[in-house]
Amino acid sequence: MTSTAVKSLIAVNVLVFVLQYLSKGAMDGLFALWPLQPIDGQSYFHIWQIITYAFLHSTGNITHLLFNMLGLWMFGAEIERYVGPRRLLACYFASVVSAALSQLFVPMLFGAPPAPTIGASGGVFGLLLAYAFMFPNRKVIPLIPPIPMPAWLFATIYAGVELFLGVTGTLAGVAHFAHLGGMIGSALVIMRWRRARGRR
Repeated sequence: MTSTAVKSLIAVNVLVFVLQYLSKGAMDGLFALWPLQPIDGQSYFHIWQIITYAFLHSTGNITHLLFNMLGLWMFGAEIERYVGPRRLLACYFASVVSAALSQLFVPMLFGAPPAPTIGASGGVFGLLLAYAFMFPNRKVIPLIPPIPMPAWLFATIYAGVELFLGVTGTLAGVAHFAHLGGMIGSALVIMRWRRARGRR
């Protein structure tokens, strides 16, 4: 089975990145995930942003796009071959939405200043968790540290680091709670799959 869904997601992300660059940031005002609370007395949030933000990336830092697309391919392609494109997309977009909801509500509880959010990382973190569930002992080599480890350990470490960074406010400007929210959405989808399998 070819990874058609993953390839399509990557193609759309790259296309949107080009359009973002050509629009000189104008797309962000309408399609980034803006906070619920007003900024300078004006609200920029729209309901479609809980999906569209995941297709936007920083045009001033191409590594933002490259790392997310690398993660999407690394984890998504294998998941798609295992469960098919329909379930891959269900898991990915559930992660995107749950990441958005987490980002809308959790940071303000910690007093974080309101700011827009962009990037596919919430969906990618969801796929990371799904990958760890499906292939727990598959070896993964992270960029930091470049030490082979089983997928379940890799996902656990990343979740722990994101929780620590989010709670402590370290690395401001990174949507740590969105990453964790993406994992939650993925976990809910996987639990549903397992319940459906158990009823057969």
